Amino acid sequence: MGLEQHRRDARKLLKITVITVSDTRDESSDGGGSFLIESLEAAGHQLCQRVIVCDEVPAIQAAVESACQEAQVDVVLVTGGTGLGHRDVTPEAIEPLLDVTIPGFGELFRLLSFEEIGAAAMLSRACAGVRAGRIIVALPGSPKALRLAWEKLLAPELGHLCQQADSRR
Repeated sequence: MGLEQHRRDARKLLKITVITVSDTRDESSDGGGSFLIESLEAAGHQLCQRVIVCDEVPAIQAAVESACQEAQVDVVLVTGGTGLGHRDVTPEAIEPLLDVTIPGFGELFRLLSFEEIGAAAMLSRACAGVRAGRIIVALPGSPKALRLAWEKLLAPELGHLCQQADSRR
């Protein structure tokens, strides 16, 4: 089966949890989480839950594991904590939870980011993978970076990714 057939067969309605990793944000100041929610709903997907957790490995892991235990969740988008700061621990929290990684996501994100911001793109540790048949994506907290990831990578392929991940449920 070719790529075009896979895309035609891709799931159209996805149920998505958004987790914001921040020591300082709440729902009123979480521009990144709000952007993701607006974008996923505009694309016809459904928000399952919005969670804000502190920049600590156990809190991030607990939120991701909780989302993955919900039968209806297809995708977990985690925003924040992917930089190089001492409190940026999202990749360290998420990567051990993954059954399989999707290295191309981070590679493509940094390539596209490089086209917009230059060499500073190398500071991003955005990553993605599959856990229990769900797509898990760790994204920067910047609304500009989130827009890039959503428009160029996630919106075009999220249904296809979920279709492929379903075999791991």
